[in-house]
Amino acid sequence: MTDSTTASGTFDVTLDVNGIAYPVHIEQDRNLLSVIRGEVGLTGTKEGCDDCECGACMVLLDGRPVNSCSYLAVQAQGRAITTIEGVMTGDDLHPLQQALLDEGGVQCGFCTPGMIMSAMALLADNPSPSEEQVRIGLSGNLCRCTGYTRIVAAVQRAAAVPHA
Repeated sequence: MTDSTTASGTFDVTLDVNGIAYPVHIEQDRNLLSVIRGEVGLTGTKEGCDDCECGACMVLLDGRPVNSCSYLAVQAQGRAITTIEGVMTGDDLHPLQQALLDEGGVQCGFCTPGMIMSAMALLADNPSPSEEQVRIGLSGNLCRCTGYTRIVAAVQRAAAVPHA
């Protein structure tokens, strides 16, 4: 998995997205979001503000939340990228996904993938967060529909499920 550059400023890299290796030929200044959506073909990760303000583009990079709109794709070579498409197990929703549905924490759904990715990172670090800790953990994600109360309740509900 070495990268190679060409005279035109493009790179051949292999990205590990949801456990699958994707060889891509990309320009050096392409952000991870555009490559995930364009070259890899996974469109669950959303482009909202394109300025690290809304969290709609959140992915996990080696288990840590990253705004993919501001992360260069070439920097992700050799790192494990998890998108919303990598959250389910077969046909089974992840406990966070199910809790958001059960709690009514999804309205338009645009922010939901980023919220889930941030919440997954939070629960990996803190399996039993308080309401305040959930709110802080999700503070990089904006939602214009729900008012956050049901989203916070869903994260706490998911925390009560083993292996969330």
